[in-house]
Amino acid sequence: MRSVGELARWVDGCGGAAHSRSVAAAGFTVHVVRTAIALGALERVRRSWLVRPGCDLARRTAAATGGRLTCLSAASALGLWTPLHDEVHVAVAPTASRVRAPRVRLHWGSGPAPTSATHTDDPLVNVLFHVARCVPLADAAAVWESALRSGRTDRRILERVQWGSERARQLASVASLLSDSGIETHFVHLMRSIGVTVAQQVWVDGHPLDGLIGDRLVVQLDGFAHHQASDRRRDLRADTRLALRGFTVLRFDYHQILFDPEYVTSTITDAIAQGLHRQPLASRRSVFSRR
Repeated sequence: MRSVGELARWVDGCGGAAHSRSVAAAGFTVHVVRTAIALGALERVRRSWLVRPGCDLARRTAAATGGRLTCLSAASALGLWTPLHDEVHVAVAPTASRVRAPRVRLHWGSGPAPTSATHTDDPLVNVLFHVARCVPLADAAAVWESALRSGRTDRRILERVQWGSERARQLASVASLLSDSGIETHFVHLMRSIGVTVAQQVWVDGHPLDGLIGDRLVVQLDGFAHHQASDRRRDLRADTRLALRGFTVLRFDYHQILFDPEYVTSTITDAIAQGLHRQPLASRRSVFSRR
């Protein structure tokens, strides 16, 4: 007979939570399960769900609600870029509408991939499906592109999925590998909303730009990480180099992109209205290239 220690290690291998049917299928008896609970090696958080004491809070919450970790919670667990969020996103069956828990967002819609009642994780395709329906489009695009950049999925695969959601189909058609971060994705979508096209992966004098509008308006974006003094000096040198080459450089940080988009859009529109995006007529030679 398999031991309590083996059961504890097996549940750890499942991410710290396991369905009782899976436990039985793995060869653990009811007696071993009860002994593990009595010894504190396992905790029953729902009739059919067992968790380890050190189980991740989000996964424990999913087990306690009888659902699967999905949307932003699952994306975060996979190491994908996600916007700040303070709720646990759980996919549940349509019959689970009576489930209520604080700081938990339930997703009742079925994703395109089949699921198992004994799993605590939604398939990635379903995670992206729920992200598309749950959060603003720019946030959703950032998560989708993070999944592509990480190699967890492929654009061609996503384009062939029968999504059953217009938002998901839209994201599958426009998601690209061009953005280096979720903040860049936000900015590109923000500019699209005011009719401005941003060129990405543009290089000037051997250095990459986050975005180029027209011929001469450069946009550089600072992400979540706080810059060290050396990073700041490097950025200032890069901005100066561009200015001496006739470019106008606008730099925004993540807080402005996410929480003050009106400032960003008004700054860009003012710059365009002043013609700062146009190459001077006297200039004959372009110094930028695309790679």
